[in-house]
Amino acid sequence: MIIDDDELDRLVLQHHIRQYDNIEIIASFNSAEKAAPYLEYPIDLLICETRLSGMSGLEFRKIAYKIPACIFVSSQPELAAEAFEIDALDFVTKPIKAERFQHSIEKVFNFFEMKKKCECFDALLGENCIKIKENGNISQIRLTDILYLEALKDYTRLVTHEKKHCVLDSLGNLLHKSFFDSFIRIHRSYAVPRHFIRGKSSHEIELIHQIRLPIGRTYKESLSFLNP
Repeated sequence: MIIDDDELDRLVLQHHIRQYDNIEIIASFNSAEKAAPYLEYPIDLLICETRLSGMSGLEFRKIAYKIPACIFVSSQPELAAEAFEIDALDFVTKPIKAERFQHSIEKVFNFFEMKKKCECFDALLGENCIKIKENGNISQIRLTDILYLEALKDYTRLVTHEKKHCVLDSLGNLLHKSFFDSFIRIHRSYAVPRHFIRGKSSHEIELIHQIRLPIGRTYKESLSFLNP
């Protein structure tokens, strides 16, 4: 579903989307109010302008929460933070460039691939392992092998040195489970084991294996224990 009150921008979006055979445009609207009745349809992706006459794109996303993936397009980059707070998969600034839009669609494909692979987050096995089910196979992952956790909407990547796993649970929910007590959230999208932290600058954390991850502004205070 496309929503944009600028006809030319809608045509540009349709042109870019038609480059992908596996994406079908169900509907295209110039207002959120016209799109609202279609929320009962099985739509996988919403591409929406942030500022619309009448109901804004950001407000519409809040009622369109059943649509799994959302890309916001906007000429106002200052709205990006608010967009990501309501589970935007991506935020693309106008004018839309083909290469940037391709990157955004790749994120959509990756999201649905992980959604398909990730069937469930099963249980804790003993004190040091968790069990997950991916592609019909059950894997055991030692907690001490997890380098960091990465949020992707309702899913979370468990990144080890050898492989990236995916579980159907949000990062926030995982961090409330007792067996992730040793992890600390450093960003809206990342949490890391305290014992793997090797350094800290004003804007990023360094882990073992020279892994660097960004620090979110709202999480800087929780990392004050690392200050000299």
